[in-house]
Amino acid sequence: MKHVPLLIMLACAISRADAQQVLSLDSCRAMALRNNKQLAIAALKQDVARDARKAARTKYLPHVDVLGGYEFTSREVSILNDRQKGALGSLGTNAAGQLGSTMSDVISEMAGQGIITSQTAEALGNIAQGIMPGIEEAGNNMGKTIRDAFKTDTRNFFAASIMLTQPIYMGGSIIAANKIADISEELAANSLHSRKQDIIYDVDNAYWTVVSLKHKQKLATSYYNLVKKLSGDVGKMIKEGVATRADGLRVDVKVNEAEMQLTQVDNGLSLAKMLLCQLCGLQISDKVALEDENKDMVSAAADIPVASVDDAMENRTELKMLQNAVDISKQSTKLVRAAYLPQVALTGGYLITNPSLYNGFERKFSGVWNIGVMVRIPVWNWFEGTYKIRAGKTATSIAMLELDEAREKIELQVNQSSFKVAEANKKLAMACKNVERAEENLRCANLGFKEGVMDVTDVMAAQTAWLQACSQKIDADIDVKLTQTNLKKVLGEELYQ
Repeated sequence: MKHVPLLIMLACAISRADAQQVLSLDSCRAMALRNNKQLAIAALKQDVARDARKAARTKYLPHVDVLGGYEFTSREVSILNDRQKGALGSLGTNAAGQLGSTMSDVISEMAGQGIITSQTAEALGNIAQGIMPGIEEAGNNMGKTIRDAFKTDTRNFFAASIMLTQPIYMGGSIIAANKIADISEELAANSLHSRKQDIIYDVDNAYWTVVSLKHKQKLATSYYNLVKKLSGDVGKMIKEGVATRADGLRVDVKVNEAEMQLTQVDNGLSLAKMLLCQLCGLQISDKVALEDENKDMVSAAADIPVASVDDAMENRTELKMLQNAVDISKQSTKLVRAAYLPQVALTGGYLITNPSLYNGFERKFSGVWNIGVMVRIPVWNWFEGTYKIRAGKTATSIAMLELDEAREKIELQVNQSSFKVAEANKKLAMACKNVERAEENLRCANLGFKEGVMDVTDVMAAQTAWLQACSQKIDADIDVKLTQTNLKKVLGEELYQ
């Protein structure tokens, strides 16, 4: 007894594992929209387009760039050439030589004119010779000092700058790029909506296909039971001698055919459920049951929606996407044209270097502010811009032709879908009448067979006619639903809110 609760819990767990998941049409649609990978990709593309649109907006704003670097060179920048450096290095020597020569000439001239005596001239000459080494050394030192002051020490060079650029007029390229980004975001949204409509349409088709096959499975089972019962009755009649062996063989063939049809319907139902599970994002091995499987099929013709071509032209996402393509092509042509128009931008920034370029290459960081206007004017490009603009206009013409062709096809689709809805309603009405007649025919055939006024062939023919009529009614019921869904899709109406 102590193991009874454990066995009950185990049985409950097994029953839950084997239980089928019951799905409605709305739940199938919701799961498909939630789990579809392509729909998730389309949603991510919409996010990409939104971010691209935000990035395009930043082109109107000033942009700030910071640059920095370090460079080591094997030689430094020299302001003085080698001749000037040599002259500064021997500045005292040259000056002393020129001064000594000048003083000697002056003393000699003064002695020759009798202004000073020869002894005085000799004394002055000795004095001049005595001070020349000092003058030479002092001059050379001064020259070296000047030469060293002109050294730049630029072998180790550091530089950094911050630059601000504000577009003023870029030929309309920024406006065109922003419009392209806006249209691209709208295109991504239309693509997402179109993908949702396609998914819902596919789910609806798969859902009602499963419902149709489930009813055909029940129909095939009923037909199999009918021919099986007929086979048993004919077997009894053969024993009684009122039926022939050939009658029994004909009935057995029908039994085998009914069994094969039941097997085919079972396999088709399993495959249809696998497809529905795949569309809903479930495992194809999951056991599911549909809410409408066991409901009676709706036998009344549904109302035909008013098919407005103008509504279809306004609502169809395909047309919106093609119109987006036309608009993007026009803006792309403007973008190409802008590259060959004058462009104006305001610039400003701050440059800092080490050694300083503004204080005799002093070994410290020093900088300068700057502001200016940059103008770019294309002058000659061998008609490259003309050819590119012409190609862009041609691409726009192609997109407009595709849009016009799509409008014509959609108008044809609307009319075809309207005719199909009306045709499906007529088929359903006719199928209902055929089922009533087939059921009455089968009842009369069974009654005549019991009374002995009709043979086995007549009964089998009545059963086959009944099977065909019921199958056609199931197809007509499903066709009414699918044609209405198709008409809504063609008109661009929302299939699922």
